[in-house]
Amino acid sequence: QVQLVESGGGLVQPGGSLRLSCVASGISSNARFNTMAWYRQAPGKQRELVATITGGDSTNYAESVKGRFIISRDNAENTVYLQINSLKPEDSAIYYCNVAVQGAPRFNWGQGTQVTVSS
Repeated sequence: QVQLVESGGGLVQPGGSLRLSCVASGISSNARFNTMAWYRQAPGKQRELVATITGGDSTNYAESVKGRFIISRDNAENTVYLQINSLKPEDSAIYYCNVAVQGAPRFNWGQGTQVTVSS
């Protein structure tokens, strides 16, 4: 059974930074070939794709976070990270990770990690 556990969120002032982590367990030994993704969902809004990283470490970002967010992965630890910088109030959301298949989530969601940007 695949389990996704996100962590690292918190309350941060505008302009601040956080590093989110997601540990994926129960995924096959070929997981290093999977495209991993971070999504986020703000109150009253649909969940949106924020960033992806392929098995070959190619990355892609939503326009709203490009230049501020950095996705990375550690295949040995089955962990994907999201470094989020220059945070804005509109970045406030619950952040989730998942294996992505053409951008769509592959597995059930984890509990996510809350990011709140406020002064």
